[in-house]
Amino acid sequence: MNKLRNIFFVIVGILMMTMTAFAQGAGTEVGDNSFSVSKYKAIAAVFGFAIAVAGGAIGQSRIAAAAVEGAARNPGAAGRIQTMMILGLALIESLVLFALLVVFTRA
Repeated sequence: MNKLRNIFFVIVGILMMTMTAFAQGAGTEVGDNSFSVSKYKAIAAVFGFAIAVAGGAIGQSRIAAAAVEGAARNPGAAGRIQTMMILGLALIESLVLFALLVVFTRA
């Protein structure tokens, strides 16, 4: 639990550092600063999408492992378990695709 908490705070710290990329107003002069801001926005978007993909992959692997274990314990319920597994996988994948959509609209 302590390791998970440390990872959470590291991720939050990285995301808080990237918030400064959005601090520049829209009416400022164009120069080297606008290039660096867009560069940091792209880096922040990549980190955010990487976190979303990693979370989705972990969730999908845990769902598949639980479904296989459930079907092994009760073969009669394998059909219902498979239906629930496919529904869960579709919902997780839709969240990852939504994160990709957010990345493309922000970067």
